[in-house]
Amino acid sequence: MVKLYGVARSRATRVIWLMNEIGMGYEHIPVIQAYRLPDGGASDVALNTLSPEFLAVSPQGAIPVLVDGDLVLAESLAINLYVAKKYGSALGPKDAAEDALMVQWALYGAASVEPGAIAIYYVHAEDRAKTRDGEVELSVASEKLRRPFKVLNDHLTANGWLVGRRFTVADINMAEIVRYGAVEGKLMKDFPALAAWLEKLHERDGFKAMWAKRLAEPA
Repeated sequence: MVKLYGVARSRATRVIWLMNEIGMGYEHIPVIQAYRLPDGGASDVALNTLSPEFLAVSPQGAIPVLVDGDLVLAESLAINLYVAKKYGSALGPKDAAEDALMVQWALYGAASVEPGAIAIYYVHAEDRAKTRDGEVELSVASEKLRRPFKVLNDHLTANGWLVGRRFTVADINMAEIVRYGAVEGKLMKDFPALAAWLEKLHERDGFKAMWAKRLAEPA
Protein backbone atom coordinates (compact mmCIF):
# COMPACT_ATOMS: atom_id res chain seq x y z
CA MET A 1 0.00 0.00 0.00
CA VAL A 2 1.14 3.54 -0.75
CA LYS A 3 2.49 5.37 2.31
CA LEU A 4 2.07 9.09 2.92
CA TYR A 5 4.34 10.75 5.48
CA GLY A 6 3.26 14.11 6.86
CA VAL A 7 0.43 15.93 8.59
CA ALA A 8 -2.58 17.76 7.21
CA ARG A 9 -1.24 21.09 8.50
CA SER A 10 1.32 21.11 5.71
CA ARG A 11 1.44 20.90 1.94
CA ALA A 12 0.22 17.34 2.37
CA THR A 13 -3.24 18.91 2.08
CA ARG A 14 -3.10 18.74 -1.70
CA VAL A 15 -2.10 15.07 -1.63
CA ILE A 16 -4.79 14.12 0.88
CA TRP A 17 -7.38 16.02 -1.15
CA LEU A 18 -6.40 14.20 -4.35
CA MET A 19 -6.49 10.82 -2.67
CA ASN A 20 -9.93 11.63 -1.29
CA GLU A 21 -11.14 12.47 -4.78
CA ILE A 22 -9.78 9.20 -6.16
CA GLY A 23 -11.08 7.16 -3.24
CA MET A 24 -7.57 5.80 -2.84
CA GLY A 25 -6.48 3.80 0.18
CA TYR A 26 -3.12 4.67 1.71
CA GLU A 27 -1.20 4.33 4.95
CA HIS A 28 -0.88 7.70 6.65
CA ILE A 29 2.21 8.08 8.83
CA PRO A 30 2.01 11.36 10.80
CA VAL A 31 5.26 13.31 10.67
CA ILE A 32 5.20 16.82 12.13
CA GLN A 33 7.50 19.68 11.13
CA ALA A 34 10.45 19.85 13.55
CA TYR A 35 10.21 23.64 13.77
CA ARG A 36 6.80 23.27 15.43
CA LEU A 37 8.33 21.34 18.35
CA PRO A 38 10.31 22.77 21.29
CA ASP A 39 13.17 20.35 20.55
CA GLY A 40 12.75 18.47 17.31
CA GLY A 41 15.93 16.48 17.86
CA ALA A 42 14.87 15.06 21.21
CA SER A 43 14.31 11.32 21.28
CA ASP A 44 11.06 11.49 23.21
CA VAL A 45 9.11 13.81 20.88
CA ALA A 46 6.69 12.94 18.11
CA LEU A 47 7.98 11.60 14.81
CA ASN A 48 9.15 14.72 13.00
CA THR A 49 11.14 15.93 10.02
CA LEU A 50 14.42 15.68 11.97
CA SER A 51 13.76 12.20 13.36
CA PRO A 52 16.38 9.69 12.17
CA GLU A 53 13.59 7.28 11.17
CA PHE A 54 12.10 9.88 8.84
CA LEU A 55 15.45 11.10 7.47
CA ALA A 56 16.21 7.49 6.56
CA VAL A 57 13.16 7.61 4.30
CA SER A 58 13.71 11.11 2.94
CA PRO A 59 17.03 12.90 3.55
CA GLN A 60 15.43 16.19 2.46
CA GLY A 61 13.71 16.29 5.84
CA ALA A 62 10.53 17.88 4.51
CA ILE A 63 6.91 16.75 4.26
CA PRO A 64 4.94 15.36 2.57
CA VAL A 65 6.70 12.26 1.29
CA LEU A 66 5.09 9.48 -0.71
CA VAL A 67 6.46 5.96 -0.82
CA ASP A 68 5.10 3.64 -3.50
CA GLY A 69 7.15 0.48 -3.63
CA ASP A 70 10.73 1.51 -4.38
CA LEU A 71 9.72 5.03 -5.37
CA VAL A 72 10.19 7.86 -2.85
CA LEU A 73 8.82 11.30 -3.80
CA ALA A 74 9.35 14.34 -1.60
CA GLU A 75 7.67 17.27 -3.39
CA SER A 76 3.91 17.65 -3.05
CA LEU A 77 3.25 18.85 -6.59
CA ALA A 78 5.33 16.02 -8.04
CA ILE A 79 3.54 13.57 -5.74
CA ASN A 80 0.15 14.69 -7.00
CA LEU A 81 1.15 14.57 -10.65
CA TYR A 82 2.46 11.04 -10.15
CA VAL A 83 -0.57 9.82 -8.18
CA ALA A 84 -3.02 11.29 -10.67
CA LYS A 85 -1.18 9.79 -13.61
CA LYS A 86 -0.88 6.31 -12.06
CA TYR A 87 -4.06 6.07 -9.99
CA GLY A 88 -6.26 9.04 -10.82
CA SER A 89 -8.14 8.01 -13.95
CA ALA A 90 -9.92 11.12 -15.27
CA LEU A 91 -8.06 13.36 -12.81
CA GLY A 92 -4.80 12.52 -14.56
CA PRO A 93 -3.69 13.31 -18.12
CA LYS A 94 -5.40 11.71 -21.10
CA ASP A 95 -2.38 12.16 -23.36
CA ALA A 96 1.10 13.68 -23.54
CA ALA A 97 -0.25 17.16 -24.24
CA GLU A 98 -2.40 17.16 -21.10
CA ASP A 99 0.52 15.74 -19.14
CA ALA A 100 2.68 18.67 -20.24
CA LEU A 101 -0.03 21.20 -19.42
CA MET A 102 -0.45 19.77 -15.93
CA VAL A 103 3.29 20.09 -15.34
CA GLN A 104 3.20 23.61 -16.77
CA TRP A 105 0.47 24.75 -14.37
CA ALA A 106 2.20 23.11 -11.39
CA LEU A 107 5.44 24.95 -12.17
CA TYR A 108 3.59 28.21 -12.81
CA GLY A 109 1.81 27.90 -9.48
CA ALA A 110 5.02 27.18 -7.58
CA ALA A 111 7.11 29.89 -9.27
CA SER A 112 4.65 32.70 -10.01
CA VAL A 113 1.81 32.35 -7.52
CA GLU A 114 3.00 30.73 -4.31
CA PRO A 115 5.61 33.29 -3.16
CA GLY A 116 3.12 36.16 -3.09
CA ALA A 117 0.27 33.98 -1.84
CA ILE A 118 2.34 32.62 1.06
CA ALA A 119 3.40 36.14 2.01
CA ILE A 120 -0.26 37.19 2.22
CA TYR A 121 -1.19 34.09 4.19
CA TYR A 122 1.41 34.68 6.90
CA VAL A 123 0.50 38.33 7.36
CA HIS A 124 -3.07 37.26 8.09
CA ALA A 125 -2.11 34.14 10.08
CA GLU A 126 0.15 36.22 12.32
CA ASP A 127 -2.62 38.81 12.79
CA ARG A 128 -0.53 41.62 11.28
CA ALA A 129 -2.93 42.71 8.53
CA LYS A 130 -3.91 45.91 10.34
CA THR A 131 -0.37 46.92 11.31
CA ARG A 132 1.63 49.39 9.25
CA ASP A 133 4.21 46.78 8.25
CA GLY A 134 1.51 44.24 7.53
CA GLU A 135 -0.37 46.61 5.26
CA VAL A 136 2.82 47.26 3.31
CA GLU A 137 3.54 43.54 2.97
CA LEU A 138 0.00 42.87 1.79
CA SER A 139 0.21 45.65 -0.76
CA VAL A 140 3.52 44.41 -2.17
CA ALA A 141 2.43 40.76 -2.28
CA SER A 142 -0.95 41.61 -3.80
CA GLU A 143 0.71 43.63 -6.55
CA LYS A 144 2.99 40.68 -7.35
CA LEU A 145 -0.03 38.40 -7.64
CA ARG A 146 -2.03 40.58 -10.01
CA ARG A 147 -0.34 39.35 -13.15
CA PRO A 148 -0.54 35.59 -12.42
CA PHE A 149 -4.06 35.96 -11.01
CA LYS A 150 -5.11 37.68 -14.23
CA VAL A 151 -3.59 34.84 -16.24
CA LEU A 152 -5.58 32.34 -14.19
CA ASN A 153 -8.75 34.43 -14.22
CA ASP A 154 -8.66 34.84 -18.02
CA HIS A 155 -7.94 31.15 -18.58
CA LEU A 156 -10.75 30.05 -16.26
CA THR A 157 -13.17 32.51 -17.84
CA ALA A 158 -12.50 30.91 -21.22
CA ASN A 159 -12.16 27.26 -20.17
CA GLY A 160 -13.75 26.70 -16.77
CA TRP A 161 -10.90 24.45 -15.62
CA LEU A 162 -7.13 24.47 -16.03
CA VAL A 163 -6.74 21.42 -18.29
CA GLY A 164 -9.10 19.55 -20.60
CA ARG A 165 -12.18 21.58 -19.64
CA ARG A 166 -12.70 19.20 -16.72
CA PHE A 167 -11.70 18.90 -13.05
CA THR A 168 -8.19 17.42 -12.78
CA VAL A 169 -5.17 17.27 -10.53
CA ALA A 170 -4.06 20.56 -12.10
CA ASP A 171 -6.97 22.29 -10.37
CA ILE A 172 -6.16 20.70 -7.01
CA ASN A 173 -2.51 21.69 -7.22
CA MET A 174 -3.26 25.27 -8.18
CA ALA A 175 -6.18 25.68 -5.77
CA GLU A 176 -4.02 24.70 -2.82
CA ILE A 177 -1.58 27.44 -3.85
CA VAL A 178 -4.17 30.12 -4.59
CA ARG A 179 -5.88 29.36 -1.25
CA TYR A 180 -3.03 31.04 0.62
CA GLY A 181 -3.60 34.33 -1.17
CA ALA A 182 -7.38 34.09 -1.19
CA VAL A 183 -7.52 35.25 2.43
CA GLU A 184 -6.95 38.75 1.01
CA GLY A 185 -10.55 39.39 -0.01
CA LYS A 186 -9.87 42.79 -1.57
CA LEU A 187 -7.52 41.18 -4.06
CA MET A 188 -9.84 38.30 -4.95
CA LYS A 189 -12.71 40.70 -5.76
CA ASP A 190 -10.76 41.81 -8.82
CA PHE A 191 -10.63 38.24 -10.19
CA PRO A 192 -14.21 36.90 -10.08
CA ALA A 193 -13.66 33.82 -12.26
CA LEU A 194 -10.72 32.76 -10.10
CA ALA A 195 -12.71 33.34 -6.91
CA ALA A 196 -15.71 31.39 -8.24
CA TRP A 197 -13.47 28.50 -9.34
CA LEU A 198 -11.86 28.31 -5.90
CA GLU A 199 -15.25 28.43 -4.16
CA LYS A 200 -16.54 25.64 -6.42
CA LEU A 201 -13.54 23.48 -5.58
CA HIS A 202 -13.96 24.07 -1.87
CA GLU A 203 -17.51 22.72 -2.12
CA ARG A 204 -16.22 19.32 -3.21
CA ASP A 205 -16.52 16.46 -0.72
CA GLY A 206 -12.86 15.58 -1.24
CA PHE A 207 -11.75 19.03 -0.11
CA LYS A 208 -14.18 19.12 2.81
CA ALA A 209 -12.93 15.78 4.11
CA MET A 210 -9.31 16.95 3.84
CA TRP A 211 -10.11 20.22 5.59
CA ALA A 212 -11.87 18.43 8.44
CA LYS A 213 -8.77 16.28 8.87
CA ARG A 214 -6.60 19.40 8.94
CA LEU A 215 -8.79 21.15 11.52
CA ALA A 216 -8.76 18.04 13.72
CA GLU A 217 -4.98 18.26 14.07
CA PRO A 218 -3.38 20.43 16.77
CA ALA A 219 -2.44 23.87 15.44
